[in-house]
Amino acid sequence: MAEKALRILSLAVLAACMAVSGGTLTVHEWGTFTSVAGSDGQAIKWLPLTGSTDLPAFVEHFRGEGFKCGLAGTVRMETPVMYFYSPRETAVSVKVSFAKGIITEWYPHASAVEPAVVHPNNNPDGAIRWDNVRLIPGSRAIFPAGSADNRYYAARNTAATPLHVTAPGGGQDERFLFYRGVSSATLPIAARLDSAGRVMLQNLSADDIPGAMLIESRGGKLGYRMTGTLHGEAAFSPAPLTASRESMDRDLEGMLVAAGLYVDEARAMIATWRDSWLEEGSRVLYILPASAVDSILPLNITPAPASIVRVFVGRLELVTPAMERAVESAFARNDQSTLDQYRRFLEPILQAMIANSATQPARIAQLRRDLESVYSYTCRSPWPDEQ
Repeated sequence: MAEKALRILSLAVLAACMAVSGGTLTVHEWGTFTSVAGSDGQAIKWLPLTGSTDLPAFVEHFRGEGFKCGLAGTVRMETPVMYFYSPRETAVSVKVSFAKGIITEWYPHASAVEPAVVHPNNNPDGAIRWDNVRLIPGSRAIFPAGSADNRYYAARNTAATPLHVTAPGGGQDERFLFYRGVSSATLPIAARLDSAGRVMLQNLSADDIPGAMLIESRGGKLGYRMTGTLHGEAAFSPAPLTASRESMDRDLEGMLVAAGLYVDEARAMIATWRDSWLEEGSRVLYILPASAVDSILPLNITPAPASIVRVFVGRLELVTPAMERAVESAFARNDQSTLDQYRRFLEPILQAMIANSATQPARIAQLRRDLESVYSYTCRSPWPDEQ
């Protein structure tokens, strides 16, 4: 009897410890790292020349919506969302650090965003902190709303536990924690075209890249190729432009679920980014190794969850000869419709074209004029001393 009582007492103590440590808490997170490949295949610093125009008005910003126009980086960290799953009401604190990065947008209200002051020539480590996040299973709180077609809202379509954060103007409720930022961190992959037009992928990490997808979207047609696990370097021929969005969605969902997301989370991520991933051009989507995610975005949650799954998709844009021809022709014809298809990436595309035209001074002069028109068409740097 004494042995049985001791066993029951031990189980009770273990259960109490798990309750204190968050042993019944599960956390899942997904997000994207958008980059542009340089001539050596590695991510280069670039300017998208657009502000935060794709977010609802209730999302908070480090500065104004145009702040990011002049913020160059190798990584545009877009829409990480952090889900919590808890069978009971509980409180957690969350801190996300960002290597060589700045947190630029977030929701709900954060307890602190660091550093408070930044300069474009510095690369400090940033951070965001939520000190008191209450997880409320079954909450019927109404989440904030805005334009129904905003990509932000698709991330709510999961079974995650609703959460509540106290803010200066009152409480804020949401299905997840959301944040974005820009960083000069080094990424674990390189991608370039060889002389035969094949895509050369190279894993720069000591850990495997769990999966990747090559995407070609041209003239309303779609082609893609799954690569499987990437260990070192491999070459892949372009996929024929005969695929459907539905088949791509299925294969993306399988890749995300295999990486650890729940099915509804994977579908929410795809619904959020599908249109962006199918923009005109060529790109590589890949799953970042967990070690790379934890190195770039160290995460601390108290009490410690029983399980944390973080699935980040890297998007590496390729500046191809076909893209360069299309852009140069569009500028010559003042074809704004075509230019709009590449708008966010026009700066790195034109910079690449200038770099490849060393023996053509007249072409360089024209490309520089085109680049100046891009700056004036979108927005200029908010940094008065930046050249």
